[in-house]
Amino acid sequence: MIPIAISRLETDDEIEIVERKGIGHPDTICDALAEMLSRNLCREYQKQFGRVLHHNVDKALLCGGQAVPAFGGGTVTVPIRIFLAGRAIAEFGSVTVPIDTIAVEGSKSWLKANLHALDVDRHVRIEALVRPGSHDLRSIYSRRRIEDIPLANDTSFGVGHAPLSPLERLVRAIEQRLNGRDRGSDHPAWGEDIKIMAVRNGSHLDLTIACAMIGGFLAGIDDYLEEKSALAARVRDCASQYGFPECHIAINAADDPASGSVYLTVTGTSAEAGDDGQVGRGNRVNGLITPCRPMSLEAAAGKNPVSHVGKIYNVLATQLAETLVSAIADIDHAHCLLVSKIGAPISEPALVHLRLATRNGASLAQLRNPVEALVSDGLSRTPELVARLAAGTVDVF
Repeated sequence: MIPIAISRLETDDEIEIVERKGIGHPDTICDALAEMLSRNLCREYQKQFGRVLHHNVDKALLCGGQAVPAFGGGTVTVPIRIFLAGRAIAEFGSVTVPIDTIAVEGSKSWLKANLHALDVDRHVRIEALVRPGSHDLRSIYSRRRIEDIPLANDTSFGVGHAPLSPLERLVRAIEQRLNGRDRGSDHPAWGEDIKIMAVRNGSHLDLTIACAMIGGFLAGIDDYLEEKSALAARVRDCASQYGFPECHIAINAADDPASGSVYLTVTGTSAEAGDDGQVGRGNRVNGLITPCRPMSLEAAAGKNPVSHVGKIYNVLATQLAETLVSAIADIDHAHCLLVSKIGAPISEPALVHLRLATRNGASLAQLRNPVEALVSDGLSRTPELVARLAAGTVDVF
């Protein structure tokens, strides 16, 4: 019997802080490359052996380079260095898996597809440092219950909440729209390193947005300021569509145009000189950083999708919360916490804790039976989630 605890959630929406790091941010780059490596390993393992073998490649570090940006061009003088580390099975039977090649080539492919001003061959150096895992964790990974349910390879927890607030939806939409444009022709001066910080105090909303402008597409400071204005206009239009017609928008707030100090880059990412990156320091599995909501410090990207609850439970907790608010009309908001125990089936958490805000005076007691039924059903479908994670169809950052 899985223990399911239910308590009341008191919502206070007076103050709200929401952040998102775009695809060109150094931390997001690390998340993306770690997750790309895990997905490519899953694909190779399934191709060679018919199943996903043990791996955890959730340790990536980006060491920023050095650059001299300039209007009309600029130069990267010291390349960005990316280190991909973790544990993975490289030999199984008589077959050797080319992990280093998979890691480096997959990373280059992602960088070329997502950073339009970055020259991967000249601006980046990638090193794979993946080693075999320990015997005990490989053993847990290979064991199954009779129902073929994987066993948790860690004692950890995952959290999720639903629904997203209007501000959370807005922050995610702004970055997706800005980076979802045709970046080669639609304002190519806007780099992919976009970070959004939204602070709402009552009805007052401040949006502070950093965007790494690309000097090669700008003739001078006037062009730069025009691009900032165009970006602010697009953000304002998006905010209005999401119910925030009145808000204060600051783009590259540290700029001092009079002295010539502006956020200018060669590649469209601060990784070229201004910042370093690491897996797990950016967006959570819902694509956001939300200090006013429950969050886990687990780095989901790069963890194996079969048994690592640090990945599975954060996604599953979010999905369970979404199911509760969509299926039960009397639930207004839901927070879900799942705790695992190493060696136990992933579909049987040690604890499920739900915090619910209700509508229409509904009591927690009258909601317990339908809530428990939905949670039990969701947990029984954990293998389906594992399959989607292994196929790479679920976002984790």
